[in-house]
Amino acid sequence: MSRAALIGAWRAHLADNRRRSPHTVRAYVAAADRLAAALGCNDWPSVARIEAHALRTHLAARRAEGLGNASTARELSALKGFIVFARVQAGDPEPSAPRLRGPRIKKGLPRPVTPDEAVNVMELVDTLAKDDWIGARDRAVLLLMYGSGLRIAEALSLQGCDAHQGEVLQVTGKGGKQRMVPVLPITRAAIAEYLRLCPWPIIPDAALFRGAKGGPLSPAMVQRAMAQARRALGLPDTATPHALRHSFASHLLSAGADLRSLQELLGHASLGSTQIYTRVDAASLLDNYRTAHPRG
Repeated sequence: MSRAALIGAWRAHLADNRRRSPHTVRAYVAAADRLAAALGCNDWPSVARIEAHALRTHLAARRAEGLGNASTARELSALKGFIVFARVQAGDPEPSAPRLRGPRIKKGLPRPVTPDEAVNVMELVDTLAKDDWIGARDRAVLLLMYGSGLRIAEALSLQGCDAHQGEVLQVTGKGGKQRMVPVLPITRAAIAEYLRLCPWPIIPDAALFRGAKGGPLSPAMVQRAMAQARRALGLPDTATPHALRHSFASHLLSAGADLRSLQELLGHASLGSTQIYTRVDAASLLDNYRTAHPRG
């Protein structure tokens, strides 16, 4: 067996069995390939024999190359998964990952935009676009992120058949998990306007949002449209498309939404991922208090 065959099997497992995103597949495959190359692993038993000390040495070398804490933690997670997979392939009846803890990662608070800023962004992307249909497209995509809490990949994975689902939309998120999200009237109107102006035929089983040449719209184009609007409005660099999803969550929480409902709307696997938004709300409350209180 060759190293290429090992990595090919790992890639297929991630993409087909685990249904990981293309970005995750690329990162996990690259991490596994580096480890296999560094340790000279060319078959499953050799990968299965990798223990914590060898993994620690490999990651120390990666850190010496400039890998930060967050990237080291992600790489460790990828490599543990690869080793467990190898142990399964090697016939281990009770496969487990090497016992090695990654670096501590301090969770940063999401940086949402204000409701007014979100509205201004939506209006401006429409104005700044070189074609009316592209402006309508970008506005519809960003409204899905702010109004329904979609990730950018989820919005761009929508197909033509999703355009007329009405007040509720079924979305496929991370790990192939499906959830239902509400679609605001303003968002439905924006999608309808995009459909009216789009020069490309909308096919039920093809991408709903199209690029300038008719292919599926790429995330980079949405990020570029947001960056143009951000600069024009004088917003900070943290005002990204994903910040609109953070804004959806924090604004709902501020309005009284409970965490469990928010978890379902966001498609979080665990409530812990959603609880960070309570910190966002507390930070906003503290800022308002300091601004308004005479002793602040």
